[in-house]
Amino acid sequence: MFHPPFSMLENMVADIRTRGYALLAPDDAARLVGCSAAELDALLPSWNDLPADEHLRDGGRYRYRRHASYRLEHGVLEDVPHRAHWQSQDYNALHGGLLRWFEPVSDATRAQPAWGNIIASIGHVCDQVRGPERWSVEAHQFRIDTGDGIGRPTPEGAHRDGVDFVAVFLLARHHIKGGETRVFEFDGPTGLRFTLDAPWSLMLMDDPRVIHESTPIQPEEEGVTGHRDTLVLTYRAGGFQDEA
Repeated sequence: MFHPPFSMLENMVADIRTRGYALLAPDDAARLVGCSAAELDALLPSWNDLPADEHLRDGGRYRYRRHASYRLEHGVLEDVPHRAHWQSQDYNALHGGLLRWFEPVSDATRAQPAWGNIIASIGHVCDQVRGPERWSVEAHQFRIDTGDGIGRPTPEGAHRDGVDFVAVFLLARHHIKGGETRVFEFDGPTGLRFTLDAPWSLMLMDDPRVIHESTPIQPEEEGVTGHRDTLVLTYRAGGFQDEA
């Protein structure tokens, strides 16, 4: 595996401004969001209760997810009534242009202290990089499994999301191989590859500046279904994509 080139927490904003992304090791990610390891880990059981993604256009049955939406301004998080997830085909050639309704993040998960802290803390970093905004935030709980032999974290391939910032927390890798993360300059030759493997590792990207993908996962052991769990947060100024 290629090890992630982690930033120091104190250099995170500068690294995003310079490179378009920053990576934090779990201890620094916990410091960033102001939570103990126990508070963060209290969220993890909810990943065992994700419904199947019914919108996969490649016919796969390897992705499970829940979805929530918020407005965030000056650190104040406002819940948005459950809504569809929508992306332009300019950013998602496979699923773009489709209103995708996913099951909502559960009330029990939303009530966990760490949930709101995570969303607000990443928003604070976005404010530091870009300047204060009223962010439209989407939260996605993902599980990709190998029940069919292969799972695709990014079936759309290398892409941008059509937002301002994307945060990816790696939560679990269970009996899998693969799942390498790749980040490339949008308008240049520079790229990087690494594997996030430690729970609560964080990658935060300036979406207009970089393209990213995660390679498919496969079972580490024949006959044993594995999975990869992530929490993905997107922040977009000026409304959600379907409001633009």
